[in-house]
Amino acid sequence: MILKWYLYDMKLITRNTDYAMRALCYIARQTKESVSAAEMVAALKIPRPFLRKILQILSGEGLLKSTKGQGGGFSLSSPKEKIFLTDLIRIFQSTIQLNECIFKKKICPNRSTCALKKEIDGIEQEVLGRLGRINIASLLKNGKAVSTRDKK
Repeated sequence: MILKWYLYDMKLITRNTDYAMRALCYIARQTKESVSAAEMVAALKIPRPFLRKILQILSGEGLLKSTKGQGGGFSLSSPKEKIFLTDLIRIFQSTIQLNECIFKKKICPNRSTCALKKEIDGIEQEVLGRLGRINIASLLKNGKAVSTRDKK
């Protein structure tokens, strides 16, 4: 339960990043050459407009190949071992930052001397290190390919 609060209430992982990871895991599990967006919408229960936008972005970033026409769809551009959660965070969220040190819409003047900020920075580095080891292959291997959002 603590992890769920940490991941979603602090927006460590956004909806777009979650949907992207779910779609990539789904594609990686398939044995056929490509997977249609319609199939993913039905299987993953992701709203079509969100999924279409995410798949376009993933294609533009080079993580997916798209094939148009009958029998077309999406396939991974890279091996599943080389697509990391941190890639998706970079694409959909820019960075992970646990503490922005903003006070009344201005940068906090105590940033350089704040003991709490130093502790949070250390936690942030640990989180980034751990997230940096999560890839599509590890999620499929560990049976975690379904989002924790589904278990709310």
